[in-house]
Amino acid sequence: MAFPVLGASVPAHAELGGTMSLHGSSVAGPPRVLLNGALRVRTFTDAGATTINEYATSTGLIVAYTWQGPTMPDLRALLGLHVESYRVGAAAALASASGGNLHASRIERPDVIVESGGPMRSYAGRAWLPAALPSGVTADDFQ
Repeated sequence: MAFPVLGASVPAHAELGGTMSLHGSSVAGPPRVLLNGALRVRTFTDAGATTINEYATSTGLIVAYTWQGPTMPDLRALLGLHVESYRVGAAAALASASGGNLHASRIERPDVIVESGGPMRSYAGRAWLPAALPSGVTADDFQ
């Protein structure tokens, strides 16, 4: 299994568990409101031309990211404080995999879930904080 952590950079303030600015920035416009205000989403493109959607609660808490594009995003930047938990889960999955799957992975930890996959130059994935999702919001809401 491939568990990429390196990639093109994203804004330094953007990470799971961080706070989304309610104003536009040089890399993204102001967030759009979804699900009757339960979530806000802001879209930006990283240096590798990958489109990243940043999802936050109505209070601004960043609870999820989705991505799609020709390169993997910088998961260290997106996962923030949760990157070590992801690494532990990825190492365990790699150690237990027989043959592995180079094109898709799902790392499920108590604090963070990361799914990624796709053929070279067509990556897609998502990462979210399951315990931080607002009532009525599920991973299926992250597109």
